[in-house]
Amino acid sequence: MLAEHTASVIAWLPVGPGPRRIVDLGCGTGAGTLALAERFPAAGLTAVDSSAVHLERLREKAAAIGAADRVRLVEADLDAPDWPDLGRPELVWASASMHHMADPDRTLRQVHELLAPGGLFAVVELAGFPRFLPGDAPADAPGLEERCHAALDRHHAEQLPHRGADWGTLLRKAGFTVEGERTITVDIAAPRADAVGRYALSSLRRMRGGIESELSPADLAALDRLLDTDGPHSILRRDDLSVRTERTVWAARRA
Repeated sequence: MLAEHTASVIAWLPVGPGPRRIVDLGCGTGAGTLALAERFPAAGLTAVDSSAVHLERLREKAAAIGAADRVRLVEADLDAPDWPDLGRPELVWASASMHHMADPDRTLRQVHELLAPGGLFAVVELAGFPRFLPGDAPADAPGLEERCHAALDRHHAEQLPHRGADWGTLLRKAGFTVEGERTITVDIAAPRADAVGRYALSSLRRMRGGIESELSPADLAALDRLLDTDGPHSILRRDDLSVRTERTVWAARRA
């Protein structure tokens, strides 16, 4: 769903003629890795994640587009004090991963040491979980999504204290020169209704796992009706969905 916006972020990065060695920190299933591979066809990429399942999915996707020989997969805990050998990249990419770090200051220092002199570190963070429903939906529980977001914010305040951090200040503190900061508004609507519905279903299922105990019985029942793919109120049956969020990217240089 966010591929077009990811491509626009990558195109904005001040990387000159193009890096030859790229590291994707916290790559997940590889949306960023493969977008970088497409943008920089001469580059070799190292994708790092703690999930073997995510890395296997990335392996399959890289093979499907003929990029398997360019993508090296590394399973590693990025909160560990010592990282595996990741080479000497000219570009390090971290999308929606930095706020998961237990000690972001240490991670930023490690990235600073990892980068080749003059290399670039791109930090991309979403401004919270995407929103999908109109404000007056669903009819049996208007405003449900906003209440779910409020519950998720309370959950994240405890579990992810670095979400929403001032990454520009932290990057400078770690020795980087911040060359640019950009916020991109994401608003994807009806022309891709089927894809939006699938993305909304997957996202709200993940959200439910973190907020179940925070919701009232009535709101939890309304959310479950949206997530019931066989029911008449399934989110997949709605034609009024959109994907709404913001992405902020910081481009930071190692001198």
